[in-house]
Amino acid sequence: MAAALLLGADGHRVTLFERFDAPRPIGSGIMLQPTGLSVLRAVGLDEAVLAAGARVDRLLGRAQPSGRIVLDVRYRALGERAGFGLGLHRAALFDILYAAVTSAGTPIETGRHIVSRDAGSRPSLIFADGAQAGPFDLIVDALGTGTSLTPTIGRQLPYGALWATLDWPADGELKPDVLEQRYERASKMAGVLPLGRLAGSARAQAAFFWSLRRDQLEGWRSNGLECWKDQVRRLWPATEPLLGQIDHPDQLTFAAYAHRTLPSPVEPGLAHIGDAWHSASPQLGQGANMALLDAWALARALREAKDLPSGLSDYVRMRLGHVRLYQTLTAVFTPVYQSDGVLLPLVRDAVVGPISKIWPATAIQAALVSGLVGRPLKPLGLP
Repeated sequence: MAAALLLGADGHRVTLFERFDAPRPIGSGIMLQPTGLSVLRAVGLDEAVLAAGARVDRLLGRAQPSGRIVLDVRYRALGERAGFGLGLHRAALFDILYAAVTSAGTPIETGRHIVSRDAGSRPSLIFADGAQAGPFDLIVDALGTGTSLTPTIGRQLPYGALWATLDWPADGELKPDVLEQRYERASKMAGVLPLGRLAGSARAQAAFFWSLRRDQLEGWRSNGLECWKDQVRRLWPATEPLLGQIDHPDQLTFAAYAHRTLPSPVEPGLAHIGDAWHSASPQLGQGANMALLDAWALARALREAKDLPSGLSDYVRMRLGHVRLYQTLTAVFTPVYQSDGVLLPLVRDAVVGPISKIWPATAIQAALVSGLVGRPLKPLGLP
């Protein structure tokens, strides 16, 4: 939807194709970083997003049972103008973007399950029912990790996470401006992300997540909720007010992750953005932000180029270095926080926590989390 807004504002004739019969969001919480917020500010949606979300100034992780701090990131380490993170429910971001798209008059065709495209410089889309749409000058693939417009590449990651959206506890130890996590080695992790308020809700929300191996999901279901809750309580007793709100397994959604990067995000008449180009574990929380930067870069490149092939080439040039950098960083950091390893968590617990309190490590960590490593905004013309 962000790409549709940006391209439509530049005068392109844009049509959105949506698989569901009625557009709707999927998922729980996300973290918008200064990078993603800069794009939303440029399209005039930052005030609405900020009003819906919860400002996050710090990321704090402790190893259990020692209680030792092994992750401590403060945005202020980058200076007064560094910005902050924003915890936001996907539904809130969806609603804001959807209202903007419909207000702009962008056509949306629903119930369109895309299965492939035909080749050529002006391709068409092919749907599950055999129907086609097109030809188009450009197809922008925003279908995510499971896109049907590329060959299957990459690898499924062994660990995913259970997510639930719950009411923020009125009392307790949880801090409303901190993303907190607790770890037992790297095989167990619980986290709480402040989310702000959903439309029509009087109470602030929290995203609760629990790391889980993909092959353990059925065992989790068969063991029952109380068995799992006991594990969470032992790891992090302060989550009890959240656990008390969960009385059925269907309140938790399992998210599986994959690490994949297309060798080239463009072909004649086709451009991939977001997870359709690059997907990874959410350890650095960059997924939605990288997608917003992709959308902005694509629109800017097409606006300034003399023709479509030149624009697609410029799009890749604007984003390739940042994408490669964060794909590499995420691959490196994921086993430190989600894996069956023993040595890496020991090194993390002994080294990362103490170092994270010392400059320049404070600034480096904040830059990593904010998405600003590699200076991605400058080539996009974003402040």
